[in-house]
Amino acid sequence: MLYGKYSFKCSFESDTILPQYKGSTFRGIFGHALKKVVCALKRQECEDCLLKDKCVYAFVFENAFIHPYVIEPPDTTGTDYGKGDELAFNLLLFGKANDYLPYFIYAFDMIGKTGIGKRIKGRAGTFKLESVSSGDQPVYSSLDGKMRQHDFANELSLSNFRMKGSNALNSLEISLKTPLRLKYLNHLESALPFHVLVRAMLRRISSLENSYGTGEPDIDYRELVKIAETVTTSASSLRWFDWKRYSSRQEQSMLMGGITGNVTYSGEIAEFLPLIRFCEKVHLGKQTSFGLGKIEIVGAQP
Repeated sequence: MLYGKYSFKCSFESDTILPQYKGSTFRGIFGHALKKVVCALKRQECEDCLLKDKCVYAFVFENAFIHPYVIEPPDTTGTDYGKGDELAFNLLLFGKANDYLPYFIYAFDMIGKTGIGKRIKGRAGTFKLESVSSGDQPVYSSLDGKMRQHDFANELSLSNFRMKGSNALNSLEISLKTPLRLKYLNHLESALPFHVLVRAMLRRISSLENSYGTGEPDIDYRELVKIAETVTTSASSLRWFDWKRYSSRQEQSMLMGGITGNVTYSGEIAEFLPLIRFCEKVHLGKQTSFGLGKIEIVGAQP
């Protein structure tokens, strides 16, 4: 699967108030801005539009079974920004969504001019998109307003993380950097047994590879789940975190809870590392497009 990670750096041009968790704010306004950028038939509903099969907006928001992007919001919980303060976030793109990067850059540039966050004296906060980069490679700069021509995305697959030879690993600590929303047996989980985490990782990888990669990955799902059920939780500081977002489609506020904190697992873990490393890059669980479900390995012991 083609994978791109793009870092956006902005500076505020006016005072701004943002929520503690900024993912839903970015996700909502990004959709509106992108539609304004690419929509040719302004008064036409997407589902009836003649152009929907070739439309960037429809591909990203309407046609996708699983969204081809993740917005990683700033990792700060600060809410008050002043003129000149910096704002940074990442945009992850999967598959051919990387071909549409110029549209996404233009959409975020438009968001900066239109405004974001809670209105102060009747105006939302404005910012300037200063630059976009991919790793250490410049992609876009406001100095010339141009995008560099380069293949910034790379191939991402489980084979990138497969280990050669025997690698014993008996203990692994994972940090949930943003709230993780998982359902098991049709219920949201407030704990995280290892087999539940593995099931979620398998679903995420399978969905992404089938939608934007080379198809169903070569994985023995049943065997991996069977082994995962023998892995135990040896330490946990997990807790439930509730946050609220406003849904413009449903025209109401919604509670969007998820698990945060750290958890340590013990058992036969080594063969699960490729799954975990893959999902470190793409997030997992529900509402990943908001930036939820970001996980990270913070410790491992043989």
